[in-house]
Amino acid sequence: MSDSKAFSEEQKQYLSGFTFGADVARAVSGLPVLSNVAAGGAGGATQINVGGGAATVNGQVLPVGPERIALQAQADTIAAGKKLTKEETAKQAKNPLDMWDEIIGWSDEGVFPKGTDAFLQKFHGLFHVAPAQNSYMMRLRIPGGLSHAWQLAGMSNLADRSAGGYLDVTTRANLQFREIPADQASNMLYGIRELDVISLGSGGDNIRNCTASCLSGIDPDELIETIPLAKRMHNYILNSREMYGLPRKFNIAFDGGGRIASLEDTNDIGFKAVEVTEENADGDLPSGVYFQLTLGGITGHKDFARDTGVLLKPDECVAVAGAIVRVFVKSGDRTDRNKARLKYVLDDWGFDKFIEAVEAEMGKTLRRVDAARVTSVSNEDRQAHVGFHEQKQAGRYYVGVVLPVGRITSDQGRALAAIAEEYGNSEVRWTVWQNLLLPGIREADIDNVKKAILDCGLDYRATSVRAGLVACTGSAGCKYGGADTKATAMQLAAVLDEHLDLDVPINIHLTGCHHSCAQHYIGDIGLIACQVEQGEDMVDGYHVMVGGGWGDRQGIGRPLLEAIVFDDLPLMMVGLIGGYLEQRDDGESFVDFARRKTDDELRAFTRVKEAV
Repeated sequence: MSDSKAFSEEQKQYLSGFTFGADVARAVSGLPVLSNVAAGGAGGATQINVGGGAATVNGQVLPVGPERIALQAQADTIAAGKKLTKEETAKQAKNPLDMWDEIIGWSDEGVFPKGTDAFLQKFHGLFHVAPAQNSYMMRLRIPGGLSHAWQLAGMSNLADRSAGGYLDVTTRANLQFREIPADQASNMLYGIRELDVISLGSGGDNIRNCTASCLSGIDPDELIETIPLAKRMHNYILNSREMYGLPRKFNIAFDGGGRIASLEDTNDIGFKAVEVTEENADGDLPSGVYFQLTLGGITGHKDFARDTGVLLKPDECVAVAGAIVRVFVKSGDRTDRNKARLKYVLDDWGFDKFIEAVEAEMGKTLRRVDAARVTSVSNEDRQAHVGFHEQKQAGRYYVGVVLPVGRITSDQGRALAAIAEEYGNSEVRWTVWQNLLLPGIREADIDNVKKAILDCGLDYRATSVRAGLVACTGSAGCKYGGADTKATAMQLAAVLDEHLDLDVPINIHLTGCHHSCAQHYIGDIGLIACQVEQGEDMVDGYHVMVGGGWGDRQGIGRPLLEAIVFDDLPLMMVGLIGGYLEQRDDGESFVDFARRKTDDELRAFTRVKEAV
């Protein structure tokens, strides 16, 4: 071949790249390679490794398959001279979704995973919670919080066989098993699937349980049913592998504008039902129910979801949420887990840039509507999650059962399932307030239901304190917990009920650490656990926040007291709430009272000295 007909450098690079790409594809498919590329490496050839994690070329991860956008984000971070967190490095080396055989193997051996494998296993909903307990916690996925009586009975039986004999309700209208021995992990994973329940993606860097309005379909005041949308979102996540490539956890909620809040404004994505009335409608915007798209809620980092100005039809929500997640996968911080949530992308980019990226991802523009054309509703009843209430179906009632700080025994679970089966419509609905609802009860059966609930050691009645009491697991079951929040919540409620006759609801949220699982910043009174030095000992204590709220009362609680020894806390709370009862204006809520009063005025009610 003469020089004039030799391949140019550009042509050589093209042919080299073409051949290389063909060999990579053949290696991934298990076929022999054709050029100087070796699967597994040979001599000076390019080395391709496939299986046992991400495919690599010369040790570099090859972005292929549905998870390629996450792998590319990791590669871009490295190319920019930055260092991945150890969790990102672990996910890059081993896809957590491909660990089933390893997890079953550890269970068969009766051992817990070591190192970063313990983190990766959370993607399957299994958390090794040592040193609080040398056992697993398993979290489920129950979209919209809707279960059935046969599932509750089955989960109660499973808890007896392979866990601690009880179930915990979470603030995402979800369930957790606890005290699972190492050798019972496989029984739990198989057992929940036999009950049509899964745990995949309920932990780790994933989209958590999709929440909705717990009265969806039975609420006389709601604008739209939302549990069907939560279910669609749930199935979209399960069947879209790229939804598992996030840099950090992610929350999605739908609120239908009814009586029981879903707390959509505390989620990364919130869909809030609103109306466009006839007077505000036109040809491009017909009247009807839409969803406001809100983004960036993370109250543990002191931020609520903010309105984007985007208005969506119900059937547009899932696709838009998917596009938002993909943009977050590509753009989220993978070098600092404290800054890896969606809020920080929005803070860095601004909402306009982020929505433009979502539109580019979808290949279409989103509907933007001036807020003046949108009508929001306020139907919340803060006591609607406890006691008996009429449904929109004539002659039918639901009952909100009070669960002490969200926990029921297996026997109670079976009893509640039997009540739902005999007297209700067989549904069991979990709430973000850590209790459950049994719908479909006939008026003639209400007395029988009351007796059955009381007979199993639970109640349908609650004081204004107990109805608004929310507590995470705390140090009794979580390595991060600074105090035993569930136990202290019950002690606190007992003292408050003994000393006060509270005639209005007050939400008291107790959380064990900065992760804020009980969302202490949005309670009327928020308590976050800490250890307090007392003599030569360290004892359980709490920092105290006041004035938090959600929805119409939206606000982040402000610090009032620091490092209060728990022994002092109940009477301090009696003084604080008693001061409210004595000095409130007519019809004034606690949150309005707390926001009206200065810190010094509120501290004067407490009669407790802060620890030094």
